[in-house]
Amino acid sequence: MKKTISLNVPNPVEIFGAGNKILDEFCSYFPGLKVTDKGADIFLEGPEEQVMEFEAKFAKLVEIRKRKPNLTIYDVEDVFSGVNRNNLAMSGNAVITHTTDGRPIHARNHNQELMVKAYFKDDLIFATGPAGTGKTYIAIALAVRALKHREIKRIILTRPAVEAGERLGFLPGDLKDKLDPYLQPIYDALEDMIPTKRLQYFIEDDVIQIAPLAYMRGRTLDRACVILDEAQNTNIGQLKMFLTRMGSDAKFIVTGDATQVDLPRSADSGLLRVIKLLEDIKGISVVRFSSADIVRHPLVTKIVKAFEDQ
Repeated sequence: MKKTISLNVPNPVEIFGAGNKILDEFCSYFPGLKVTDKGADIFLEGPEEQVMEFEAKFAKLVEIRKRKPNLTIYDVEDVFSGVNRNNLAMSGNAVITHTTDGRPIHARNHNQELMVKAYFKDDLIFATGPAGTGKTYIAIALAVRALKHREIKRIILTRPAVEAGERLGFLPGDLKDKLDPYLQPIYDALEDMIPTKRLQYFIEDDVIQIAPLAYMRGRTLDRACVILDEAQNTNIGQLKMFLTRMGSDAKFIVTGDATQVDLPRSADSGLLRVIKLLEDIKGISVVRFSSADIVRHPLVTKIVKAFEDQ
């Protein structure tokens, strides 16, 4: 089947993007179609079903362009993922974003739903509970979604540089080489949601920053989603320093497991003390996960419960 789509716009670059970047991204979803453009016309040739789908979805992209000053590759992703921004803000179990292989990411237990709802209600969220409950993964998914929708300018992911019974100082390489293995769980989650080349670009361009907590000192973080992971390994002074970095239009998410403190003295952990101090303040949410929320292998739930009961 052959089809011509004519755009009623004075400048097709508004839709196609500079160097046809937007059109090329759109066409990548239709490998079975031959697509060429000339002026404000798009010429399609291929299976009828794909031609009709191309036309329908491209019309949605044009509608998006009418509501905003310029299109991005994330708008193309939204057309194909079917993300409904309004529903997501109201429903805790709606699709947050998609993995790089197209799987939807959404809340998998009740407390993850509460965490999603809290994100749209408040600017500071504490999520505590045992490993395997998906606290960090959901936090990163929410940040990736916000970046895709241009609600924020950057994602900042941080952890306190505390060794879990090991010594970073004896690892080879410079500071980045020493810290990268420690921050690997964060990289793993990001690589699950953002294609490798694009993630590399984001990191090189500081759109996504991954750094130890000490690097946050002295900064004001505006229009960013900032996630502090492993917060049980911070003292009360470090948490105060981190929380006072919050700038305008920022979202802060703090995750941690108070049962896995790697500080020299577990009593030094400031996480639960800070939550008790702040949880009654309007604009702050606290979500408490339990072993019932674990979404890893079923054995993990039993292992965590065994340690809790000892």
